[in-house]
Amino acid sequence: MKKTHSEYILSNGLKILLKEIHTAPLISSWVWYRVGSRDEASGCTGISHLVEHMQFKGTPQFPASSLDRDISRDGGIWNAFTFMDWTTYLETMPADKIDLGLRLEADRMCNSLFDEKEFATERTVVISEREGSENEPHFLLGEAVQQAAFRVHPYHHEIIGDLVDLQSMSREDLFQHYRTYYIPNNAIIGVAGDFKTSEMLARIQELFEPIPAGILPARLACREPKANGEHRLTVEGPGETAFLEISYHAPAGGDPDFFPLNVLDSLLAGPSGLNIFGGGGLSNKTSRLYRALVEKELAVGVGGNALTTLDPYLYSISITVHPDRKPEQVLSAFDAEVKRIQDEPVPAEEIARAIKQARALFAYHSENITSQAAWLGHAEMFANYDWFLTYLDKLAKVSPADIQTAAQKYLRPQNRVVGTYIPNGAEVQA
Repeated sequence: MKKTHSEYILSNGLKILLKEIHTAPLISSWVWYRVGSRDEASGCTGISHLVEHMQFKGTPQFPASSLDRDISRDGGIWNAFTFMDWTTYLETMPADKIDLGLRLEADRMCNSLFDEKEFATERTVVISEREGSENEPHFLLGEAVQQAAFRVHPYHHEIIGDLVDLQSMSREDLFQHYRTYYIPNNAIIGVAGDFKTSEMLARIQELFEPIPAGILPARLACREPKANGEHRLTVEGPGETAFLEISYHAPAGGDPDFFPLNVLDSLLAGPSGLNIFGGGGLSNKTSRLYRALVEKELAVGVGGNALTTLDPYLYSISITVHPDRKPEQVLSAFDAEVKRIQDEPVPAEEIARAIKQARALFAYHSENITSQAAWLGHAEMFANYDWFLTYLDKLAKVSPADIQTAAQKYLRPQNRVVGTYIPNGAEVQA
């Protein structure tokens, strides 16, 4: 395989992935920590996300009041995301200004303040976010399905956490979480853009290698027991629209079965994005479920979601029920389409079109420098960077038999949770 990037491991265990791209005078730097909602025990759910918020509240060297101003003044952008398996921070800057981003990340890896007043403010912000979500039908249904799908594994709870845990969490809880997981030997840096590898590596070494390694935290290892039958649930809440969420237990991102399932997703519901890169940009009007449900006026919308996760998670299909139809009618038509794929080999030309759409969406969300830098670390969170490099080749090798086998193996009623949202007519609060 042609060399596309360089990899290094510093003496403190920090892994570095560097990729030179000289198409524009930009550099994007991402720092990834192996900590997310899957690392949270009952009683402290949501703590990883709240720590992410606190990372924007300053260090002695970089006060909170100056961070946005300094990044914007230099023409850059910055952001952060918390997921189930990881937390990441990014800066994309003009090439000659990236040093600010590197210095900031090295500093807040070990020197964030976690001021008590700032903590109280941010906790209120997150609690308000959580309370606002509880008025949103998709959140209410999605949380109920997720909780039903996972009884043992910490994928059971939402990334934002449970309200009672957010209300009882202390500043000391957050600071201990930060100290435990924000250590160089639990992190990866991915940098892509207009730089020379030798110079970038030297600067990262200068900034990050003095940070001492910590005791590598043990990650929670709770494999979810095999589902022993279909689980159905209903959620009632505000609004006028009924929804269905059908979630099947699915393979982890690093599992070879993920690739035929990914093509199956494109075939059924149209291609979905992979985690932070989201969907969008492509129509799903040629998908089987769109033709069977939307065109026949059983539903007004349908979409799939196949996420790359460290442990086995869910393949979910969300359906917005047509106002003149019942959820049971829609589910029956959905099941008929799934059974058709299980019983009849999909024509090769239809699979070719589904693969082409999945490839196009992947390329769309991988072409710019920020996305290229993101993939350096993102793939390492659930597999390795070779997963990204070989993704398109593995999609291309998916056969009609692979599709049928994946549908028979994973899209079984005994392997799913079916959630129905029943609107009560109350107004949805903004």
